[in-house]
Amino acid sequence: MARSGDAIRISIIVPVFNNPRDLAECLTGLSAALCPGAEIIVVDDASTDDTPTVPLQFGARVLQLAQNSGPAAARNYGARYAQGDILFFVDADVVITPAAVDRVLLVFAEHPEVAAVFGSYDAQPRAAGVVSRYRNLLHHFVHQHGNTEAATFWAGCGAIRRAVFQELGGFDAQRFPLPSIEDIELGYRLRQAGHRILLDKTLQGTHLKRWTLGSMIWTDVVRRAVPWSRLILESKIAPDDLNLDRRQRLSGALVGLTSVYILLAAFQVKLLVLAAVALCCVLPLNRQLYTFFLRQGGWCFVAACVLLHFLYYLYSGLSYLYVWLSFRLQSVSRRAL
Repeated sequence: MARSGDAIRISIIVPVFNNPRDLAECLTGLSAALCPGAEIIVVDDASTDDTPTVPLQFGARVLQLAQNSGPAAARNYGARYAQGDILFFVDADVVITPAAVDRVLLVFAEHPEVAAVFGSYDAQPRAAGVVSRYRNLLHHFVHQHGNTEAATFWAGCGAIRRAVFQELGGFDAQRFPLPSIEDIELGYRLRQAGHRILLDKTLQGTHLKRWTLGSMIWTDVVRRAVPWSRLILESKIAPDDLNLDRRQRLSGALVGLTSVYILLAAFQVKLLVLAAVALCCVLPLNRQLYTFFLRQGGWCFVAACVLLHFLYYLYSGLSYLYVWLSFRLQSVSRRAL
């Protein structure tokens, strides 16, 4: 079968830090997906273990940062030495399908006006446990139900034309020295510059990451919700897509309202009825998601996922409220000077 993207060269860039086991699986998947002319660049973010030796077993090119600088800087560094016309970013804990590289090349070959494309995790997350399965399956569902004409970008399994990447200056490594929303922020700049981004739902990879309740909340609040809220308020752009579509916003507001009613119920017990009504309204708004969880793991699993999802709405909403209040106070302080 002829490749539609034969004339397009691709560089696959994998940032990694202290993760030799997942990196080996990632590179095994990439090796099976390689096409003629493709290159794999592994950027080691100053690991302190044997991670840098792993890519040598797969014939991948290894670049090393002098000090730990975060995935944004690592991806930028890999892009600086890449030879391809397309930069395909793959996280070290993601195993892509054998057809993924071909798919990326085909998208860019058939859509010369498209600047970037990204996919999603698949529905078979490797890590066991309710929290890990919930978190990884939630990502899969959200991306699989997102708009094909995307408003942002994802670098876990996403590609961009090298010329466009250079034009925009790559990821903002100074603003995001730690894993955060550096890919989302790049997506904002892509769209503001008039470029087109596609969400290709056939472009998938298995996520190997294991989540705990603590790591999930920490990541969602500190690395995502807070910086994303700041980005929304600074740019005044809140796309009706993915985690920010209308149903998600309304669900978050209802869970927040439920929390307020529960607190006020200490003074007026009847408010518990309103709390229950508000919370019950969240269920039909997320019916498709909860049905998906049910198919994936049965009634016990979906019950646990619903509780985790309510918690997600609560801390995400509180994070936005915190950032919004901070912005308002800063605005008042500036006017007072």
